[in-house]
Amino acid sequence: MHGTIESTAKLDALRERATSLPLEQFDPGDPELFRTDTFWPYFDRLRREDPVHYCKDSMFGPYWSVTRYNDIMEIETNHSVFSSASALGGITIRDIDPDLRRESFISMDPPRHAAQRKTVAPMFTPTHLDNLALNIRTRSAECLDNLPRGEVFDWVDRVSIELTTQMLAVLFDFPWEDRRKLTRWSDIATTIPGPDGLVATEDERQAELTECAGYFARLWKERIEQPPKSDLLSMMAHGAATRDMDAKNFLGNLVLLIVGGNDTTRNTMSGSIYALSQHPEQYRKLRANPALLDSFVPEVIRWQTPLAHMRRTALSDFEFRGKQIKKGDKVVMWYVSGNRDEEAIEKPYDFIIDRARPRTHLSFGFGIHRCVGLRLAELQLKIIWEEILKRFDHIDVVGEPKRVYSSFVKGLETLPVKIAA
Repeated sequence: MHGTIESTAKLDALRERATSLPLEQFDPGDPELFRTDTFWPYFDRLRREDPVHYCKDSMFGPYWSVTRYNDIMEIETNHSVFSSASALGGITIRDIDPDLRRESFISMDPPRHAAQRKTVAPMFTPTHLDNLALNIRTRSAECLDNLPRGEVFDWVDRVSIELTTQMLAVLFDFPWEDRRKLTRWSDIATTIPGPDGLVATEDERQAELTECAGYFARLWKERIEQPPKSDLLSMMAHGAATRDMDAKNFLGNLVLLIVGGNDTTRNTMSGSIYALSQHPEQYRKLRANPALLDSFVPEVIRWQTPLAHMRRTALSDFEFRGKQIKKGDKVVMWYVSGNRDEEAIEKPYDFIIDRARPRTHLSFGFGIHRCVGLRLAELQLKIIWEEILKRFDHIDVVGEPKRVYSSFVKGLETLPVKIAA
């Protein structure tokens, strides 16, 4: 009990700091704020007082923060000034050594972006999703039926990771027995090396990504020699815009698809359980009326915001909301802040599963870079909850989650839960 009081006091002190710290000292991209879940008052204050904010010094160097919903959409759609290109730094706040940058279609500008994205888009057509839905339901039912009753277990590992990793293995037609490698590579791709990361050094991170590239290169060779199939790897191996990718572009697109397929769904699956534990009246409402799943799913995705930001780089000097952004400046669009913008979303801090307009959110991005797999992510979340509601009256969260040390991936590492015997 003493430890809980002590940790609560520490968190209160961290949140209090956001109200007293001068704005010029704000560094909202500090991963520690996300690990402790204390970033919210920083963004609240920035939206009110300095919605386009410049941080002069951080562990990621200087950067601009764009924190209001409509401003984010404006930056997101201005490709002539704000670039996603990996050669300029790509899509995250963290700068990667130029020699280690790997191009993917999300870190390309028009027109090259569209050609590579179009190669994998058939995976996410309504017809293909209907076929995948049968697979998702079977695997979800099996996973839930094997959960322990009357004892504490980690929902993230037993459900969120397992189901998203199974889905990735299906999408890539990846060897089933090795599917947890996909989870590891996704985590490695986004981790910050150091004492709080999964690896101590950047060299260790690169070694594991090289292993990922080698494994997929062997699968790629198999797919090239086979007739075209309906998995992502075969689509890229036979696609006109992707079959001649260089090694860096190949690994870049693999990492994009692995992280996109893993983090978004995994963190919303975990976030949905945690959100309902924090809002028991909404849990009761959902159990009483499962038809609310259609609005519950996008509300969870907004509330969780599984990727906290996307980054752009200015191609020229540009005045935006009275601020002078210089050519080469890093501009971070904080989706996690836009999704709590009271000017765009009514009662944004409330979790409301029957919102009138639940799809008003930025969690999937906006414009040409909007998440290509968003319908699949929604489908997975809807089906798992349909199956949960059939089986369990309640899933109890019995402790605080452990959160990811990252200001890019906004997720839960562990979430202790218990299902009544």
